[in-house]
Amino acid sequence: MPHVIVKLWPGKSDQQKAQLALEITDSVMSVLNYGAESVSVGFEEIGSQDWADKVYAPDIKAKWNQLYKKPDYTM
Repeated sequence: MPHVIVKLWPGKSDQQKAQLALEITDSVMSVLNYGAESVSVGFEEIGSQDWADKVYAPDIKAKWNQLYKKPDYTM
């Protein structure tokens, strides 16, 4: 624990995802004081045609008050 899931459109390279996972892990360790062995990071690629139904509605709009960083747009 903690486990971070990043949902994004397809097209980012494995190298980009690995770099982001390292940076997320470093931030979690620094801010929350967990060791690297306790952190996991996963990626879910969601196509743009499915974003509104599979991400925006259930994870952003429905949980708006739980977001610490909100998007600058609404759908």
